[in-house]
Amino acid sequence: MPVTNEKVAERVFLARLYGDDYFPNHLLDRGGAILRGLCERIEAERPADLPALYVLTHGATEEFNLLGEALDEAGSEIETVAREEIAEDFWFIATAYGFEGADIEELIAPREW
Repeated sequence: MPVTNEKVAERVFLARLYGDDYFPNHLLDRGGAILRGLCERIEAERPADLPALYVLTHGATEEFNLLGEALDEAGSEIETVAREEIAEDFWFIATAYGFEGADIEELIAPREW
């Protein structure tokens, strides 16, 4: 299902990490797919409130936990710059869908990175 939110459709997720050889592009692509999938779920399920949004973002965060393992295996990791970039993309998504009151830490609460 293509994303219909114009702000989201134009966004390059994890943009600051591309071009840094420390992060394999194919794994960044997986991270971008996780974020794009989150957007698709938000559009399909239309969460009515923050708790419903957090259920969706927590699922995506758990996918990033698994991606973190793949990054470790590739000699990389979700370090400070990557953590900030991922969190910023989650915040961007929340606000793009009208959840300006979302708590950034709660969006990614189950993170292991």
